Amino acid sequence: MIIGVPKEIKNNENRVGLTPAGVKEIIMRGHQVYVQQSAGLNSGFPDEAYLSAGANLLPTIEEVYAVAEMIVKVKEPIASEYPLIRENQLLFTYFHFASDENLTKAMIASKAVCLAYETVEKPDGSLPLLIPMSEVAGRMATQEGTRFLEKPQGGKGILLGGVPGVKPAKVLVLGGGIVGFNAAKMAAGLGAEVIIADISLPRLRWLNENLPANVKTLYSSSHNIEGELRDTDLVIGAVLIPGAKAPYVLTKEMIPLLKKGSVLVDVAIDQGGCFETSHATTHANPVYEINGVIHYCVANIPGAVPHTSTLALTNATLPYVITLANEGWEKACEMDHGLRLGLNIVKGKIVYQAVAEAFGWA
Repeated sequence: MIIGVPKEIKNNENRVGLTPAGVKEIIMRGHQVYVQQSAGLNSGFPDEAYLSAGANLLPTIEEVYAVAEMIVKVKEPIASEYPLIRENQLLFTYFHFASDENLTKAMIASKAVCLAYETVEKPDGSLPLLIPMSEVAGRMATQEGTRFLEKPQGGKGILLGGVPGVKPAKVLVLGGGIVGFNAAKMAAGLGAEVIIADISLPRLRWLNENLPANVKTLYSSSHNIEGELRDTDLVIGAVLIPGAKAPYVLTKEMIPLLKKGSVLVDVAIDQGGCFETSHATTHANPVYEINGVIHYCVANIPGAVPHTSTLALTNATLPYVITLANEGWEKACEMDHGLRLGLNIVKGKIVYQAVAEAFGWA
């Protein structure tokens, strides 16, 4: 199979779909890989590394799309890429269709095969291609939230861990999945007072057993969340329903409960956001204020640490890329039910229920 790796062109997206080591593994199995020139540069992988791995380099994104049977990316195609996508071409990347109707319509019109990282499942229901970036995003959420609590960034001027004689900041994490666990772990490690909320009692028990003593668990309800907001400094939204639009766990009526200079980090923004006042931002302009509360809603948080993120992502995606290349997408999805769940749009038809429901097309 001919595999194409274009350069990411979304705002400040510095990751790349495959590392040179990943490319080498694919080529060893008899496939061809075409990489756009400088595609890996911002992740710390120069063109020479891809050439040494056996890849062919192409100067433009148009040439990569034109030659490839399968495109391996990181983020969803943006508008300038839509015309480049061909009928029956396989696209393997993060799509997050439920939060983007224009993208969904464009991929339907393209009649391509859209296999989304975020809905591929393991037999236990885990999301193997979402986990590595969720781990990065959760840790980054605390890191970025901490930064914007600083006074020069518009925050309260609070040090997350405090110092002897001065109370630490209070962090509220909404959602106890991979993102929430990693966010809480980082905040706890910095010495903050941490509350993590979820609607699953078994998950809350697990979190209680596996997080440090300065993390307390809370059953997630509007009443309980409102009760915590008045003295919370940093709120991290980490709610996920696979493939579907994220539900609002923080409404616009709750925002005035927070003091000015408090920070909200919405990691669910890829799926539409879990705060009602959220809208997507970029690394170039990451924050905005509503009622004096800072909102950080960057839609590709792991893109800020591309070397780590690209290595982690390729570790997870490579076995699937090899299977798809070896078997073709139809046979590969017949062999692996979890991979089949990654199919969101196939040749002009939505095949993932949550995507159809997001736009009332069910």
